[in-house]
Amino acid sequence: MELPRTVKSFVMTINFGREICSIDAAETREWLVTNGIGGYASGTVASLLTRRYHGLLIAALKPPLGRTLLLAKLDETALYNGRGYQLYTNRWVDVVDTYGVKHLEHFELEGAIPVWRYACADAILEKRIWMQPEANTTYIYYTLVRATNPLTLTIKALVNYRDYHSITQAGSWQMAVEAIANGISVTAFPQAIPLYLLADGGTALPMHNWYYDFELAVEKYRGLSDREDHLHAATFNITLNPGQSLTFVASTEKNSSLNGAAALNLRQISEQKLLDAQPKITEPWVRQLLLAADQFIVNRPQPDNPTGKTVIAGYHWFSDWGRDTMIALPGLTLSTGRPEIARAILLTFAKYVSQGMLPNRFPDAGEAPEYNTVDATLWYFEAIRQYHDLTGDNDLITQLFPILADIINWHIQGTRYNIHLDAVDGLLYAGEKGVQLTWMDAKVGDWVVTLRIGKPVEINALWYNALRTMTKFALFIGKPSQEYLAIADLAESQFQRFWNPKLNYCYDILDGPDGNDASLRPNQLFAISLPESPLTPIQQKSVVEICALKLLTSHGMRSLSPDDPKYQGHYGGDQTQRDGAYHQGTTWGWLLGPFALAHLRVFGNPTQARSFLKPMANHLTIHGLGSLSEIFDGDAPMTPRGCIAQAWTVAEVLRAWMRLG
Repeated sequence: MELPRTVKSFVMTINFGREICSIDAAETREWLVTNGIGGYASGTVASLLTRRYHGLLIAALKPPLGRTLLLAKLDETALYNGRGYQLYTNRWVDVVDTYGVKHLEHFELEGAIPVWRYACADAILEKRIWMQPEANTTYIYYTLVRATNPLTLTIKALVNYRDYHSITQAGSWQMAVEAIANGISVTAFPQAIPLYLLADGGTALPMHNWYYDFELAVEKYRGLSDREDHLHAATFNITLNPGQSLTFVASTEKNSSLNGAAALNLRQISEQKLLDAQPKITEPWVRQLLLAADQFIVNRPQPDNPTGKTVIAGYHWFSDWGRDTMIALPGLTLSTGRPEIARAILLTFAKYVSQGMLPNRFPDAGEAPEYNTVDATLWYFEAIRQYHDLTGDNDLITQLFPILADIINWHIQGTRYNIHLDAVDGLLYAGEKGVQLTWMDAKVGDWVVTLRIGKPVEINALWYNALRTMTKFALFIGKPSQEYLAIADLAESQFQRFWNPKLNYCYDILDGPDGNDASLRPNQLFAISLPESPLTPIQQKSVVEICALKLLTSHGMRSLSPDDPKYQGHYGGDQTQRDGAYHQGTTWGWLLGPFALAHLRVFGNPTQARSFLKPMANHLTIHGLGSLSEIFDGDAPMTPRGCIAQAWTVAEVLRAWMRLG
């Protein structure tokens, strides 16, 4: 029996047939579903664990953080016409059990919902996975869509209880596993939040067997601990007749609904609303990004603002970062037709401004926010400007203006990490030894990999634009604007100090510990892609051309020219090796948006500018299915690395596409 499909607005068809049976093809493609409060479920098409971050329920126990692995996986076996069919795949040390992949006939994304079809002789068993919005609840929904006889499904539930960054070595760990109505409860230790595993039919048998030494291939590649143990906590058995379905629920809520068809319908209606909110986007692959964009927007409730919102920077391992949030906000909310969410995020972060700075990161364990960023605050101005340009919401400007004015004052007088205005040239200086403040922020121990102390080019492009924005805001609401205008005019004239006439592009850093840094990096593009450019048209053209020749790839911009002796074209190895390459040649997807907009400014050809974004359509089928990755190797074939779904990559491609339309 085919389920009704509610998502009717056409999105990109992401599906695979029997070619996905290869373990190499199935384990390198990953899926993701989220719940809007920081929790998620994710895994591979092969249903094989390759990361510590994989699991069917990673619950946000302290939304949007406190993410905890509760249900690692389900190992299913089908018995049909007297023959058993193993539908799962596992890797232990030096052994890969690939039988499950061999029975996978088809995989697709139905909107953002992953769907597997397993062939057992003439029978087809279909499986869908999604999460209930704003609940730590995952649905796994099985339907016997074709068969001539009943099929018996046996499901082994493998559970855990750990922070999603860590890894489990079981030892003598004993969990409390108890039978309850429709399933079992698992309490990992007396203070733990119980996990409920429920099914709307069949039987549930409590178990307590540890499965040892799962090998996590991606963790091994990253030079991290790659052995993990999971507890077989229960076995579920049910016989399905042709056309019949089984609802399996993993939740921190005991009374979760077992009406899987109704829950699926609600999820599909929710996705349809996301698509309907932005009818201007008609290209199927870009419409798929509308669904991807929603996965990053989560609740951050506050005592005086229970409806606060924020942005998860990337899956699987990032929390909400100030810099990423402000860069991604316009693309995730304004370009998707949801300015009310943008407003909520802007107000949420306003409450965390300290000494003129937005927080860089909210730690996972709920500690005090960290403020080691110079650009997050400046991107805040740009996010507000874009919101106001779209909505004309002067009430928000009136509400935030005192905070914005205070931010400017702190930057003029000086704030943390030697961030201060140089009164001589109107430019911002930032940095001190041992601290990384810009988006090129890799650090290994005491080693700041990309040292950018001084006056970074993109920081001053943002500073100049923030001053112009404040001048306009002041005029909108009848506040004095002369001070902002005067500093902006000075910064504009002195920005010419960044121009390197010998190389015909901008210095990356001025007045650093070793003088001016002439490294060819993509940061100078922001002096063109932002609304107010302090460069001449001839300089703009020269920058875009040299960046196109040296830094542009199909999936983003290299962080350093291949001609530079420090360039590293491959991102891999242990943490030191990876962080050493992170901003030293690695390609960043989010920079594709600013490049396309800078190209439009210089050449005035929107069709050509859009062509730089189109290769991302192919990438939607490669790494994080239906989403866009964080980074890629600088060298061909530009293999995707890092997060499988990154907020600012999705956001900037969406924003640029809309601007270029």
